[in-house]
Amino acid sequence: MIPVQEAMAEIRRGVEEILVEEELIEKLKKGQPLRIKAGFDPTAPDLHLGHTVLINKLRQFQQMGHTVIFLIGDFTGLIGDPTGKSATRPPLTSEEIEANARTYKEQVFKILDPEKTEVRFNSEWFGNKGADFMIKLAGQLSVARMLERDDFKKRFKANQSISIHEFLYPLVQGYDSVALEADVELGGTDQKFNLLMGRELQKAEGQDAQVVIMTPLLEGLDGVKKMSKSLGNYVGITEAPGTMFQKIVSIPDSLMWRWYELLSFKSLKEIEDLKTSVENGANPRDVKIDLAREIVARFHGEEAALNAHKGAGNVITEGEVPEGTPEVTIELEGQSELAISAVINKANLAANSAQARDMLKNGSVKVDWQVIEPTLQLASGKYLIQAGKKKIAWVILN
Repeated sequence: MIPVQEAMAEIRRGVEEILVEEELIEKLKKGQPLRIKAGFDPTAPDLHLGHTVLINKLRQFQQMGHTVIFLIGDFTGLIGDPTGKSATRPPLTSEEIEANARTYKEQVFKILDPEKTEVRFNSEWFGNKGADFMIKLAGQLSVARMLERDDFKKRFKANQSISIHEFLYPLVQGYDSVALEADVELGGTDQKFNLLMGRELQKAEGQDAQVVIMTPLLEGLDGVKKMSKSLGNYVGITEAPGTMFQKIVSIPDSLMWRWYELLSFKSLKEIEDLKTSVENGANPRDVKIDLAREIVARFHGEEAALNAHKGAGNVITEGEVPEGTPEVTIELEGQSELAISAVINKANLAANSAQARDMLKNGSVKVDWQVIEPTLQLASGKYLIQAGKKKIAWVILN
């Protein structure tokens, strides 16, 4: 085990809040391996870089000699996580959960050491629990306490539906920590209520309360909204090397250091040295290229990282769709058509609305290889849209 002070410096990196930090220090001082838990509901078949913020932190603990538990919420996935939702989230089928869980296991070991990782499923302990157990668990918390949760509170005030089963989610997630006897649980800042529930239930069971470590939510390619596949502002860890490279190099300069802090395995000193070099005149694009190559190498190997720029394509040749061209789906939401400027912006082919308008004004936007008018309206369908010389995507309007 490394010295506590050195360990805490690493643990604090890219962390929003630790509850309670003094308790973590005391646990580390004992010099025994801690049980570090992070849970992931298999809600989609692929992980993206936003998910890896937590997995990177797990890797950090793993390298310090602690026991890492990658928990797949195959049981909680049947409920559907209500966190941050303005409406009831539809639960997945058991078949969808099983398929997604298999994919998660394959992908996570691109970061974690499989020999030092416990992969667990919370159906192990919930699968054989009866109704009496769930009733007892539900009795641990009042409705008033549940309505302290920000998303529930907002929905309640707006007279929006809250299904009874959604109240079970924080309790079930909290009980996972009891079943695993977790010393530490990692989660995003949006999971604070659920994470603290684990502390409460452990205390009720006579266990030492886990320490909660919350990481920030990674902003997506637009530099504003949380990375999400549904928003199309993501980098999937199974995407082609050229696609990954192109996406990362295209992020706004303002987002670059945030991604370095949360995604890079470089030391804090190395990152500070890079910041200094940019302040002294180095091109930020070169620094983003270094980050892109590091991340591509992590998921595809060093050779793929060295050649990723070729796959990305410095200039798109008309009539030749580059390998790994991303596909983005945009909902029309009741409209019959959507302005091309809005389509470009929603598809992350422009950094913002102003840049989208500039590209249209300059005639640098093509739809199915044809230069279009800035006022073009697109109806439902599939289009190949190129914005500038380097950005291109298949866009599906529903």
